[in-house]
Amino acid sequence: MKALRKIIATLVLLAAFSAGARAQFREDAFQQTYNNPNDTTAMKDSVDKMFSLKEYLGGLRHKNELKIGTMFAGSTVFIGGEQIYNRQYWKLPIIYGGLGATVGMGIHYRNKYNKSVDAFDAAYALDPETTLTIDKRSKDLSTWCFAGAGFLYWATLMDGVVNYKSDLHPHPGKSTLYSILLPGLGQAYNGEFWKIPIYWAGIVGSVHYYRLNSTNYKRYKRIHNEATDPDIKYDGPVSAETALYYRNVFRRYRDYSVVALFGFYLLQVIDANVFAYMQDFEVSDDLSVKVSPAVIVPEMNYAQGPIPSTSNSAFGLRLGLTF
Repeated sequence: MKALRKIIATLVLLAAFSAGARAQFREDAFQQTYNNPNDTTAMKDSVDKMFSLKEYLGGLRHKNELKIGTMFAGSTVFIGGEQIYNRQYWKLPIIYGGLGATVGMGIHYRNKYNKSVDAFDAAYALDPETTLTIDKRSKDLSTWCFAGAGFLYWATLMDGVVNYKSDLHPHPGKSTLYSILLPGLGQAYNGEFWKIPIYWAGIVGSVHYYRLNSTNYKRYKRIHNEATDPDIKYDGPVSAETALYYRNVFRRYRDYSVVALFGFYLLQVIDANVFAYMQDFEVSDDLSVKVSPAVIVPEMNYAQGPIPSTSNSAFGLRLGLTF
């Protein structure tokens, strides 16, 4: 009950202070617009619809200008749309040729690997001592080809964002998409380089602990399965109950690592967007505290006559904050 009373009293005091406090911001800070009305390439307010296919197709035909978010969202499906909108048509053969080659070679080597697996299985069924081997080299080449296609797709999106023309700098849309495509790049674009090590430390640390906890989870899961399998004569030093306990603990820590990873990633995206908008937010440079004596006079109805000499006036201090 005492704790509840303290909380209520604190809230009342904060409400009273906030009602009387007044921040001395420049007047134009509340009248400015973060998107220049004359800049049709700027991001609109969040009440606008997220994506319009008609607007996107019109932008590709250069009949209207596109917001960067619309251009990016459409180009994630229609590959090369950003380059068309930016009038960089010479890049299209490189993009389509590169994607076609890497995906085609990846499919070719994957089929070659699958055929070697089928041939090995058939030969092993007839002769367990067969000399046929699985073509693991084709599997590795296939993986590298698909990875190259993914990198080229990512580079295509990044290229479109980099070459998007806008009169705003920093542009909130650019900053956000930079952080989506490469964590920390939005902070670099905003000129806040000191934040990059913080976010990367969080992301790398989350990945590290995910791998560590995942490895331990699989280990104790295997031990528990072996300890509870009646067909296996288990005589290890870890009991089934202990293995079950640590399996659940490391699985929970592994899940926490995933949450932390996405949390740091999402936080740096939000940070890049918010601080790109706040670049134009101006606060008065006059930061000061002023203390002066004051006379506190109780409220009275002056129509009833003069203030009596026995008025309950008191001396005090007036505190003024300017920021």
